[in-house]
Amino acid sequence: LFAVPAAAQAPAWNPAADYVTAGQDEPGYRSWVLALPSRQVYVKAFNSYLVTYGVGGVVLTWQLLRTASDWSRCGAQPFEVPPTEAWPNIVAALRYVGAFVEPRIGEVEVVSVYRNPVLNACAGGARESTHKTMGAVDMVPLTPTTREALMTKLCGLHEESGERFFIGLGLYKGLRFHIDAKKFREWGMESVQGHFGCGAVLAEGPMPYVERSAIIRTPAHQ
Repeated sequence: LFAVPAAAQAPAWNPAADYVTAGQDEPGYRSWVLALPSRQVYVKAFNSYLVTYGVGGVVLTWQLLRTASDWSRCGAQPFEVPPTEAWPNIVAALRYVGAFVEPRIGEVEVVSVYRNPVLNACAGGARESTHKTMGAVDMVPLTPTTREALMTKLCGLHEESGERFFIGLGLYKGLRFHIDAKKFREWGMESVQGHFGCGAVLAEGPMPYVERSAIIRTPAHQ
């Protein structure tokens, strides 16, 4: 009979909010792509390339053009179409996301892909970051979950199939995680009891969410 007051309603699940600022959201993308006619041409060509190589629609194409979460602080563009020679580097990672990650955890939202060398350095990326060559995808899950449950699912998946496909898996603070197809490795995995690595996470299994101020003790960006 009575509606729940707006202030009492639970906030909408939006795990990308910590990483996507105004200007790098969908309205921001529309403004960015319409600002220069050449951008529309390159975006269309990029989308056609993804379709040709069987990864069109794995995630929303416009999200794959997001640069770094620190784009504004670094005086960079919120979106960028990478050089065409970099396009092949994203295919294997997207295939893994579509074939393995999303069936395990549900749909994802991409929060960062390509970072040109100047932006990568400003944003604190690793010198040899796979983001510089468009080989990495940073994402958040769109299905409500806890950090511990997400780590458990991703670690299980990585142990099952990561080595076979040369997959790198990393988890940052919160629910942001990284997939690339450069080589089999992991970082940023910490169990509730403070032990590191997917082995420790899997040994404990999904645990209730525990907020900690310093979860990551490895380089911020791979």
